[in-house]
Amino acid sequence: MDPAAFEQDALALVDRLFAAALRLTRNEADAQDLVQDTYLRAFRSSGQFEAGTNLRGWMFTILHNTFLNQRRDRGRSPIDADSEAVEQAPDDRQAAANPEELLLRETMDADLQAALNGLPEAYREAVWLRDVEQFSYEEIAGIAGVPIGTVMSRISRGRRALYDDLVTRSGDYARRAGAGDESRARRV
Repeated sequence: MDPAAFEQDALALVDRLFAAALRLTRNEADAQDLVQDTYLRAFRSSGQFEAGTNLRGWMFTILHNTFLNQRRDRGRSPIDADSEAVEQAPDDRQAAANPEELLLRETMDADLQAALNGLPEAYREAVWLRDVEQFSYEEIAGIAGVPIGTVMSRISRGRRALYDDLVTRSGDYARRAGAGDESRARRV
């Protein structure tokens, strides 16, 4: 693939990759770093990309693997913190909204946001990739590096947990969103 065409096609995905990175990291600065690292790796490995294959899936796979590598590396390195500064810092959790929440507020109902944020990471990622990014089960399996059965299970369990949480939060939400009865939620 022509390097200029590769660059143009890859950069067209930046917003979608950032949204996925924000979903994974839950922090705007970390999401920006993750996307930057993803593009750095993608451009360095652009010669390995086969023209005519799924660039979007390839980029999301790099993003996912980069995230896992960063998380693993962070677990190995100690965190230095000034405990006195932490104790004296004001508790601004209510004032400083999570950047992901700010982005989602504009596009999703608050109940849905809270339910999605409450999902375990593996379920949240699988549901997001399928229902928002519209990847196929096979593509998600490749991105997450898990068998397709695991993807199907995570999506099913994640959707079920979302439904249960939304019904608990507001039985009215499911009806407004068109989920209807429990049997319909299982088919979604």
